Amino acid sequence: MKQPELGKKIIELRKAKGFTQEELVDKCNISVRTLQRIETGEVTPRSYTIKTILAALDYDLSTIQDTDEMVTHTMIQSLKKHLLLEIHPVVSPDYFMKQLNIAWISGLLYFLIGFFEGAAEYFRYKDQVLIYSTTFYILIKTSYVIAYIIFQRGFIFLGGLFKNYLLRIISFILIFGNILIIGYDIASLFYNSIERQFVLGSEAIVFGCIGILYGISLRRLRKQLGTVATYAGVFELLAGCFFLTVVLSFMGFIVRIPAELIEIIMLYKSVDIIKSKQEESILPYPGAGYTEK
Repeated sequence: MKQPELGKKIIELRKAKGFTQEELVDKCNISVRTLQRIETGEVTPRSYTIKTILAALDYDLSTIQDTDEMVTHTMIQSLKKHLLLEIHPVVSPDYFMKQLNIAWISGLLYFLIGFFEGAAEYFRYKDQVLIYSTTFYILIKTSYVIAYIIFQRGFIFLGGLFKNYLLRIISFILIFGNILIIGYDIASLFYNSIERQFVLGSEAIVFGCIGILYGISLRRLRKQLGTVATYAGVFELLAGCFFLTVVLSFMGFIVRIPAELIEIIMLYKSVDIIKSKQEESILPYPGAGYTEK
């Protein structure tokens, strides 16, 4: 049981007992406002609060789903929704296009911020110099990783849309990997990171392997997106190979510049494809012809 069903159930039980809201809160040691918000479904209360309210109403807790599981389930479902781990079977084409538009715009921001981030890393690695203030460096890094997450979220979406599960998996790995790297870069400002050169070499090898798989997964979209997917895949494959050599990692960064631009175009083109399929009433995704719930 979850909101708004929980709130409706509490109202039903309270009225069956003949309690006013004020009488119930006296038994539960919570505020009237809190009870009102629970009953209207505005909030999902903590499990302890739910148990206290139901106990005051003499309701057998064994007849409902464990409240800790209920709260956890709600949180997991919310996370899945925002990360596009699950696409609701009843959604409108506009929802799909909106998500892709957000992704390619974030891709542009990520691409532009990347020049500032790249300059900071180049001088920090080559000359051991921080060309920005610590605050601005952290801001650049944080903006960079947030834009990247939203950008890659678009490819998680495409992977689900076109049943390219390798792309979904690799996109999640790339997001997680970049969060770790940016977190390390920021943390290393505050201690003597003598292992930084070793870490950078390890990053090159790991992301070289991931980049190759990413390139393969992008090429699998060539049937749906045409040559743009092929070019993106080839550039990512080349970049991955350069990263694997470690000594030629700088070439990998150079090759990734056109790769990222093409990937932005891929997301933008996907919006046009969905729009054209919608107009032709040939909708290649779950929930075709329905409206968002």
